[in-house]
Amino acid sequence: MRKLLFATVTALAGITTGPAVAADMPLKAETPFVERFSWTSCYLGGHLGGGFAHKDITDPVQLVQDSFLGAGSTVGVTTVSPSPNGVVIGGQIGCDYQFASSFVVGVEGAASGSTMKNSRMVGLPLGNPDTALVRASTDFLPSLTARIGYAFDNVLLYAKGGAALAGDRFNVTGSFVGVPFAFEGLDNRFGWTVGGGVDWAFSHHWSANIEYDYYQFGHGGILMSDGINGFSGIVDVKQTVQVVKVGLNFHIWGPGW
Repeated sequence: MRKLLFATVTALAGITTGPAVAADMPLKAETPFVERFSWTSCYLGGHLGGGFAHKDITDPVQLVQDSFLGAGSTVGVTTVSPSPNGVVIGGQIGCDYQFASSFVVGVEGAASGSTMKNSRMVGLPLGNPDTALVRASTDFLPSLTARIGYAFDNVLLYAKGGAALAGDRFNVTGSFVGVPFAFEGLDNRFGWTVGGGVDWAFSHHWSANIEYDYYQFGHGGILMSDGINGFSGIVDVKQTVQVVKVGLNFHIWGPGW
């Protein structure tokens, strides 16, 4: 009888103390909700890279020889093709909007200063053995583009395209039958650009990107003036530019993570 009473008391004690012990046990922590990064923001930043241009200049030989000897003196056409290359550095500002589907659309304005330059020597047959040095440089490259991309959380793959402007300088210098000349022409030419890149948001407000851009500016006549002899004439220039650059942007008004 005493054994049965003891067993009953022990069972009742276990039943009554069980919930209290369970109440004192620590609860499993909830997994925190991680908010997806959003590219909806405006940004501004800077970039640094390298550029390569190709310029077909037609016809600097006629420009020189016809200036000295009269129109129609030069027979045939000569095209000189310097390939300027150098550093590009500048800044950009833009805004993006990210849809729920992770597609991103935006607009960006950018401007780059450039050290791209190159020269070629060309013979002047009517002043044999005279030559002319043909030099070309690109001083700045502004653009206004739209871009579209797809976001993989804080990584954005994008393509872009729009309007562009090239600020160029051209020189044809040398001497003809012992008389020096120095033709110079400046050109601000509109064209178009397309490109693409990848942008990586590495903190709440900062992202870094690498980008390739192709510029096309077509044909155009450039007025060349010789300040030494008072001559002037037209050469035709066709040009393209390619740029690879890295950039750093500061994002504002974006929710971040």
